Amino acid sequence: MSFELVVATKNKKKLQEIKDILSGLDLKVTSLSDYPDLPRIIEDGKTFKANAVKKALKIGSSLRKLTMGEDSGLCVNALNGRPGIYSSRFSGKNKNDAQNNAKLLRLLEGLPMNKRRAHYTCAVALSEGSKLVGVVEGKCFGLIAKELSGSRGFGYDPLFLVPRYKKTFGQLGEGVKHKMSHRFKALKQVREILEKYIEKHRGS
Repeated sequence: MSFELVVATKNKKKLQEIKDILSGLDLKVTSLSDYPDLPRIIEDGKTFKANAVKKALKIGSSLRKLTMGEDSGLCVNALNGRPGIYSSRFSGKNKNDAQNNAKLLRLLEGLPMNKRRAHYTCAVALSEGSKLVGVVEGKCFGLIAKELSGSRGFGYDPLFLVPRYKKTFGQLGEGVKHKMSHRFKALKQVREILEKYIEKHRGS
């Protein structure tokens, strides 16, 4: 028996990252792209966790299926935690990664590396229909580089410098990122919840 997990996203790169990290579980992972008639989700929460919970419950209630809501973003110390929950639309509504990165570099222009501390945050919520199963959070700390480096990953990855490797996520690629990222840390906890869920429901 295979279980379906609906991930409340249309972001193909994010979905692939989630599939990679959850690989090996007896799960068929689908997304909003597989269910085009679902209601639109308005991300109006004040925190990553609030947005993740809203996504999980709204889609879970509509489909009556096991659903994952995820919200993540970059928090920069020198910008008082911005862009934060507005990471994906930092440069405006019709944003893209290049424009978001350009704005971030512009705002941090002239700052030395010791003033460019930042962290990624990822919140993940799981629901079974309208019932919340669990909420977790993961963080990854680093620095904002002074220029874009690398073409791997997405979002702010070409600017997110990992001090341990002296390289950005954009340079390091999935092999390293999937072992230490904010999403990995959150999904590692989710994986444990899912393993228990599958074990419980397989026996019922």
